[in-house]
Amino acid sequence: MLKEVDILLLLKLSEVEGPRVPSRKLAGDLFLSENDVAQSLKRCHASGLLYRTDAEKRVNRAALFELLAHGFRYLFPVKMGSMTRGVPTSIAAEPLKSLFADTGEPPPVWPYMDGKVRGISLTPLHKRVPEAALRDPKLYELLALVDAVRGPKIRERKIATEELAKRLVPNG
Repeated sequence: MLKEVDILLLLKLSEVEGPRVPSRKLAGDLFLSENDVAQSLKRCHASGLLYRTDAEKRVNRAALFELLAHGFRYLFPVKMGSMTRGVPTSIAAEPLKSLFADTGEPPPVWPYMDGKVRGISLTPLHKRVPEAALRDPKLYELLALVDAVRGPKIRERKIATEELAKRLVPNG
């Protein structure tokens, strides 16, 4: 059974250049323990979302996209909360922010005490998402897109899915 941390790990691996990524580096980049990374890699490999040998870890991008586009919002539905300070996500972050007009409504944010934006709390995929996203702009984009796919608005989901396709399976 996949967990939220597995999607976080797969998204990180999908944007890393080259097949050789030490698990220790993944753990550090995602603020996870090496054991959490090892267990996640096992689940991802067992599910067919990751090709893994001693020499490489390679995401099955087509399968990951299929999961994100068609089943993800049912497995990990978005949970909105109250006003809080945090990090913008979904349509409040790029690449979607520039595609949607500002409605004046509070933006969706991942709660984060060092966040600079007030908005409606959107529970992140994993508790370490805000920190990992702020450290890695490409990962931040993927996580924001995934949050839009998890959301209830059809137009936002459709555009986010198209943007994910460009990033995950550009030739697919």
